[in-house]
Amino acid sequence: MSAPVASNINLILDTIRTQMNMDVAFLAEFSDAVRIFQGVSSLVENPPIRAGDIHPIGAGYCRKVVEGALPQLIPNTADVPATAEIPETAEVPIGAHLSVPLKLEDGQIYGTLCCFAFTPRPDLGETQLVLLRQLADLMARMLAGDISAQKKRRRTRKLVEAAIAAGDPAIVFQPIVNLRTRAITGFEALSRFASEPPRSPDKWFADAELAGLGSRLELLAAERALTQGRTLPADCSININLSPKTILTGNLQPLLALVDPASLVIEITEHAAVDDYAELQTALKSARAQGVRIAIDDAGAGYASLHHILKLQPDIIKFDTSLTRDIDTDPLRIAMISALTEYARRTGTVVVAEGVETAEEETTLRDLGVDKGQGYLFSKPKPAAEFVEQSKAG
Repeated sequence: MSAPVASNINLILDTIRTQMNMDVAFLAEFSDAVRIFQGVSSLVENPPIRAGDIHPIGAGYCRKVVEGALPQLIPNTADVPATAEIPETAEVPIGAHLSVPLKLEDGQIYGTLCCFAFTPRPDLGETQLVLLRQLADLMARMLAGDISAQKKRRRTRKLVEAAIAAGDPAIVFQPIVNLRTRAITGFEALSRFASEPPRSPDKWFADAELAGLGSRLELLAAERALTQGRTLPADCSININLSPKTILTGNLQPLLALVDPASLVIEITEHAAVDDYAELQTALKSARAQGVRIAIDDAGAGYASLHHILKLQPDIIKFDTSLTRDIDTDPLRIAMISALTEYARRTGTVVVAEGVETAEEETTLRDLGVDKGQGYLFSKPKPAAEFVEQSKAG
């Protein structure tokens, strides 16, 4: 349940409890053989149930109310003999009880919206029951979007897990070259997916994040990249892409054990949100102390890149393809690249232009003082083995 929906549901439960002068109000979700208490409002300090509690679905009042074995309105449980068979009646105790099914748009029973008092409440009647039904309808509408999102996350998780089980992602490498000598100085590791449905790698990683598997997939790709990258020239860097969230998991050390840290570059995308730069800097401190270099990827693609550059003080700035494309004919792109390159020169930062596809773009970038380039002009992304064979062939 999302935080905004949970907050609104708790507010409704508080309202039910106070307006109906009950001791406890709660929302119970039915899930297989259990009830999950998604929200609880209680007058007492130590309530008999709390949010997050899980009870058997056969126990208690909820299932019996839905099945019609108990009435929805019980002003005095002593007047309904069937309640004596429920241990909670005496243990809690429950003197009065109101409960209505919470039905979704498709007719599915989500669970029940309930409230009870420790003592009988002979004043309870149809007015309170109608109000509880109306609030249950309101809750159902509030939950509809969350439930749809949960179903989507579950479907997406299955797709991502199936892709991982099938061997995805495969890793390819694209060289990064010195624009003055054309010598290869590094390789960026890129992920490729063969699983259905066909989607670009960024979509797969976005889906993994939605499904709660984002860091797992990133670390898996990074591990494969560093393992396969061992066959590439030792004097070249291996660049991997990691999000701030994955860096903050603190799982970098196993990756550093796979490679000489001095040859590793961690690229942080411009599009990745950073909530706390100080926390991210702390998470990167140990890796940088061991020789790992930090690059800001996709610089120039949006406003966030300036914050990334200023706050993280990267070793490398990689210009986004949108800046590189047709730079030889676009004065505005030339002005932007010139400004960023001058900043890099003053701060001792290396600049790399991504997406270089024409000799004219290469010449312009070199004349502007850009250090390195990456793109189809130099090589398409290929498995490490192809570069090794290419090197042997001379």
